[in-house]
Amino acid sequence: MAGFLIAIISGALMSLQGAFNTNVTKASSVWVTAMFVQLTALLTCAIMWVADGRPDIMKLFKVDNKLTLLGGVIGAFITFTVIKSISSLGIAKAEVTIVVAQIIVSYLIGLFGWFGSEKMQFSMIKLISMIITVVGVCMFYFLGNPASD
Repeated sequence: MAGFLIAIISGALMSLQGAFNTNVTKASSVWVTAMFVQLTALLTCAIMWVADGRPDIMKLFKVDNKLTLLGGVIGAFITFTVIKSISSLGIAKAEVTIVVAQIIVSYLIGLFGWFGSEKMQFSMIKLISMIITVVGVCMFYFLGNPASD
C-alpha cells in the first residue's frame, strides 16, 4: 500500500513540476529552465545525502551496467520534453500522453528484463489493458467539446 501511495505522490509531483517548469520557461528558455531544475535537484540531493548520513558515493560506480549511470542525462531530456509537450499540447493532454508512454515502455522493460529489471511473463490482459488505455487517450484527444480545448 505504501508503494501505491508513493506512486500517486510521484505522479502528482511530476504534473506539478511540468506545470512549474513550463511557466519558468516563459521567462527564460527551455535549456536554462532544465539547467536550473537539474541544479536545484543536485542541491536537494546533496542536502538529503548529508541528512542520510553521507553513504559512500564511490559505491555508485560499482553498478553492474554502467549504461544505467546515464539517468541524469535522461533526466535533462525528460525536463526538456515535458516542457515542450506541455507548451505545445497543454498540461492535460501532455501528461496523459506521458503517462501512457511510461506505462508502455515500463511494460516492455519488464517484459524483456532490460536494464537489470525482473523479467515478467507476457500477459494478454495487460496487453489488452494497454490497448484500452491508448484508446482512452485517443478519446481524450479527439472527443469532447473542441471549443474548450
